[in-house]
Amino acid sequence: MAMNIELRKRFGELTVGLCGLTLMLGTASAAEPTNAELIEDALSAAPPALRESAGVMNEQGEMIREGSSDYVCMPTPAAIRELGNEPMCLDQVWMSWADAWLNKKPFETDRVGIGYMLAGDAAGASNKDPFATEPTADNDWVVEGPHLMIIVPDASQLAGLPDTPRPDGAYVMWKDTPYVHIMVPVGERPKQRPATQ
Repeated sequence: MAMNIELRKRFGELTVGLCGLTLMLGTASAAEPTNAELIEDALSAAPPALRESAGVMNEQGEMIREGSSDYVCMPTPAAIRELGNEPMCLDQVWMSWADAWLNKKPFETDRVGIGYMLAGDAAGASNKDPFATEPTADNDWVVEGPHLMIIVPDASQLAGLPDTPRPDGAYVMWKDTPYVHIMVPVGERPKQRPATQ
């Protein structure tokens, strides 16, 4: 499932660590990367088994590499590049989730969704507030290292997981919201961003 052009443009403006999905932090100062560089960056989010079959979409919503699987990988948004890499690969469930989150609509699914950010998360996100744009003293901001993200159809299935970001195991992000999901760190967590207030 391809994300439509308008959705991808907005997706490229906002980054939420997932998690990361993509919040405006500034403008890129380096020269624009080539399509080959964007593809390489995007695929760095995926596990090796998906790198051959995933499609790649740029920030303008254009498929710059067609894929044969349900996964679409997206390179680090231009606004994030100065902080580091933050590409992601999403399945159809996650693409629907992204549409709901970007448009602040309800989200439900009847199946599990899996997204990958195996290159890590440069900007970070609040673990409590899906729409926070900066770290504060009380919003549980976390910059996550390599991780995968899991959506389950029934939020009650998350009852046994902690909802505090932890580098040594899975935790729940955005509990009690329609955008709740499981974060599964699989690598070292980078330096955290300090709170702005």
